[in-house]
Amino acid sequence: MSKCEQCIIKQFNSLKSLTKDELMRISSCKTSMNIKKGDVIFDEGETINGVYCIKEGICKLSKLSANGKDQIVKIVVKGDLLGYRSMVSDEVSNLQAVALIDMKVCFIPKNEIINDLQTNPKFSFDVLKEMAHNLREADDIIVNMAQKSVRQRLAETLIYIHDSFGVNPDKTLSILLSREDFANIVGTATESAIRVLSQFKKDGLISMVGKKIRIENLEGLKRIE
Repeated sequence: MSKCEQCIIKQFNSLKSLTKDELMRISSCKTSMNIKKGDVIFDEGETINGVYCIKEGICKLSKLSANGKDQIVKIVVKGDLLGYRSMVSDEVSNLQAVALIDMKVCFIPKNEIINDLQTNPKFSFDVLKEMAHNLREADDIIVNMAQKSVRQRLAETLIYIHDSFGVNPDKTLSILLSREDFANIVGTATESAIRVLSQFKKDGLISMVGKKIRIENLEGLKRIE
């Protein structure tokens, strides 16, 4: 089991503001977990009694709409913290977290994090900044849904995945998402996402390698209206 005070992952999140003694205390009570692709980390409506620190892997955060359709609101990567918002507000989770690939996470009990929020102002401020950043992202999603076409939103999603997560040696996107996942990210029907991706392929913007997507014309995707 790695020690929190020696873990480089903490540099990517609010845990970097904790003192060495605080990190050592957390390290002694955290739980390391291996999560398989497709496994649920926590469900919508579940009480989360701590936070999850992502050491390796990627997961999606989604919300079930009234018509039973999933809306993916965020893709979470190595270094991110999961569950702190519900923990701080003392509410059940309003999102579901599912692993997109195999993951390694550390679970830190609620009482340890709450104690640090109450005694370490720098840590509290960093958590507030992260919450503010997430709210800004949520605002951007609302605006995009209202003002941009499905073609624009899907093109921006492909660009985001390319820029944020990189590509495989064969230049395909490193994250393999289903057509349903793409639809749930941009907020449209699966059939519409398939139709737009097919048009992108026809226009030479992307190509397919099996189920994987390779971007052939990044600048062209950026010009989509």
